[in-house]
Amino acid sequence: MPSLANIARLGVKEFRSLKADPVLSVLILYVFTLAIYSVATGVQFEVRNAAVAVADEDRSHLSRRIAGAIQPPYFSPADEIAPAEITPAMDAGRYVFVIEIPPDFEKDVLRGHRPSVLIDIDATAMAQAGNGASYLQKIVAQEVAGYLSQGADAGQAVRVVTRARFNPNLQSMWFTAVMQVINNITILSVILTGAALIREREHGTLEHLLVMPVSPAEVMLAKIWANGLVIATAALLSLLLVVEGLLGVPVHGSLALFIAGAVLYQFSVTALGILLATFTRSMAQFGLLIIPVIVIMNLLSGSTTPLESMPVWLQNVTQLMPSTHFVAFAQAVLYRGAGLSIVWPELVWIAGIDVAVFAIALSRFRTTMLSAR
Repeated sequence: MPSLANIARLGVKEFRSLKADPVLSVLILYVFTLAIYSVATGVQFEVRNAAVAVADEDRSHLSRRIAGAIQPPYFSPADEIAPAEITPAMDAGRYVFVIEIPPDFEKDVLRGHRPSVLIDIDATAMAQAGNGASYLQKIVAQEVAGYLSQGADAGQAVRVVTRARFNPNLQSMWFTAVMQVINNITILSVILTGAALIREREHGTLEHLLVMPVSPAEVMLAKIWANGLVIATAALLSLLLVVEGLLGVPVHGSLALFIAGAVLYQFSVTALGILLATFTRSMAQFGLLIIPVIVIMNLLSGSTTPLESMPVWLQNVTQLMPSTHFVAFAQAVLYRGAGLSIVWPELVWIAGIDVAVFAIALSRFRTTMLSAR
């Protein structure tokens, strides 16, 4: 039976080791402050100041009206180019969108001939391409309807009203800021515990533990609670000071419930860090090993790509990953304000995976310590 006193004393030793490692201390500070701010403000999924050109072969009041309606913040003011310049300009990457208005466009509209307006899109900018094309189609339709002195909803039997819940203005910063905190919990939980084990091996302190009356389970539990407490505290401060305070992103749910779930989640990912560290002999090898593991955990967790968009077999595989359930739990709590009555199934999944990962890591860690004797 593990001794709580031994676990507590070994945990305090972990705090001292972390304090003596300025690189990891700076990494924690950077990851939960500047990294979150820069990603939240720099990564945009919506269209912002996209470069647009108009090839106007009609030169009518309607065509000028359409060109004049293309304004910031979604688009830069439209440049006017000749039809022959379209291909060279797109090849050079000068414009994301080029609108081609054909000759006699205004006359055909007034005659009811339904002429076509061609929108050329540089689809290498995928996020802007899809959203920007929809915006431009709406602008053209509204300007034509307004020119014909009809309301934008004229002729429609049903008026569709859209209401975006939990993010009324569809700001990507609200999503990226919170998701960056969630992903960073995974990254640092793996790195800190694995690095702590390798640091002890490199400094020779792991051999000291072998002659002490402590068990491998006590050593692992000490590393888990100490590093987990540091990361949970940093994540909480980041949500309060950076996400809510500096970025102004509202957090709808209970922070206490989120931190409780994060602590439960860290039990498995910190154990995973120890497990990976047992397969490596140096910090460099550990760094190379955790890169694909962390990338896969984040990409397949549902934080960037919805699980429903993945193949069914892959959806089933991701259910075995703790990050999948933690992301679902965190999004429900922080975005939608869900309570324990809603998110308890995810917590049960996380707890079950905790037990499995810890058992595997403990078996491997015990073997490593015995071989070191």
